[in-house]
Amino acid sequence: MLFNSLEFLLFFPIVCIIYFGIRSDRWRNIFLLTASYYFYMCWEPVYALLLLASTVITYTAAIGIDRWRKYARTFLIISAVANLSILFFFKYFNWAAENLSELMALFGVVMNVPEFNVLLPVGISFYTFQALGYSIDVYRGTTAVEKDFPTYALFVSFFPQLVAGPIERSTSLLPQFREHHRFDGDRAITGIHLMLWGFFLKLVVADNCALVINTIHDGLESATPTDMFLAAFLFCFQLYGDFAGYSYIAIGASRVMGFHLMDNFLRPYFFSTSVQEFWKRNHISLTTWFMDYIYYPLVGSSTSLARWCFCIFFTFFLSGFWHGANWTYVVCFSIFGIYLVICTLKARAQKRFEKRYGLRNKAWWIWTNRVITFLLVMLALVFFRADNINDGWHIIKGIFTYFSDITLPSILPKRAIASVGLLFCIEYSVEYGKAQSFAARHFLPAYICSSLLLLLLIAFIGNFSGGQFIYFQF
Repeated sequence: MLFNSLEFLLFFPIVCIIYFGIRSDRWRNIFLLTASYYFYMCWEPVYALLLLASTVITYTAAIGIDRWRKYARTFLIISAVANLSILFFFKYFNWAAENLSELMALFGVVMNVPEFNVLLPVGISFYTFQALGYSIDVYRGTTAVEKDFPTYALFVSFFPQLVAGPIERSTSLLPQFREHHRFDGDRAITGIHLMLWGFFLKLVVADNCALVINTIHDGLESATPTDMFLAAFLFCFQLYGDFAGYSYIAIGASRVMGFHLMDNFLRPYFFSTSVQEFWKRNHISLTTWFMDYIYYPLVGSSTSLARWCFCIFFTFFLSGFWHGANWTYVVCFSIFGIYLVICTLKARAQKRFEKRYGLRNKAWWIWTNRVITFLLVMLALVFFRADNINDGWHIIKGIFTYFSDITLPSILPKRAIASVGLLFCIEYSVEYGKAQSFAARHFLPAYICSSLLLLLLIAFIGNFSGGQFIYFQF
């Protein structure tokens, strides 16, 4: 399966060679479209029909919006309902039916709702939101309607970011398919380096942490409080390494071919001084999608603090549902919503406090806020990893109720801790501009040496049995 093994390392160079060998831009797009559908069909061929259906629906709706402005809202609603219905059926129907049956059982009503045994189409939430964003942009008039179907279909299905983002905007990515891209050596070097960085995050950081986390969760009943804290701590870096790893591979692969994808992560776990800043640095494409298409339309021109807080919480509540058919995701992102409401309410008081005591630029104060933010994020993400809400509460209670019972963990996670330490050192140098300034002065040696170092780290301490990327299930 592509992106689940080294097959991608064979698939991608062949695509690049053929792509740059084609002179006609139109035939280049058709070739990339074919490659993207081949890539997607490696999971389950029949689900390429769902991808095509979403593409046709939004393409047709956008043309209707552009041509018949009088009925633009109707076309937009049809596009949204059709796409969200497909998403609901394949991702949420069984879960919703199960919850409805349990709810009715409380009132003595027995419901026999049919259950459909279907596989979840990989990346359905990502390409559905990307296609819906295009429809909304055409409705708002912020992007021109794309009348060439192969070009639009490529926008929805572009293989590097098809199954796990970043969720691109039509205003950014779509125009790039109308440009002629020439091979550029420097761009290829930086793109390959980003891909290697992505593989490092996945194989060295995420999958080494996963070995420890899975062992602890499999024996959760006998886990010590230290084990629970360790699992919660390492899961932050498993999730980050896994998802950011895919994003960097996608961004790097696109860059080699001449396409620019948006940054999806900006070192959120080590350097965020508040939960607000965390979500400005983490999963940026999804956060900005929800802000632009859910939060801001709900808030409108209101200056009411109460309305702002409600809309913030509601937006993150919906984000929990987007992540999957499990109440653990809803609880996780509801907690983040509560955090952000508190941040909004205390923002002015905190600014006055920091100004009064001159704390804003104090290193110790900045790092204190970073540690507090990390711990808050870690506690919320306990539910993201938990199999169910009871397991999540069990871990939270285990950490807090018996926190004084500090013992050595039952597992000595040497590789996992070493990979997190390496990650911190690398990201520290990037955050404070040391890596960039060196690379600017010594471009080729810097990228060659760092790429070789990443290859060695991947080869010697990478875990090649970690399985697929976590966000493929979304």
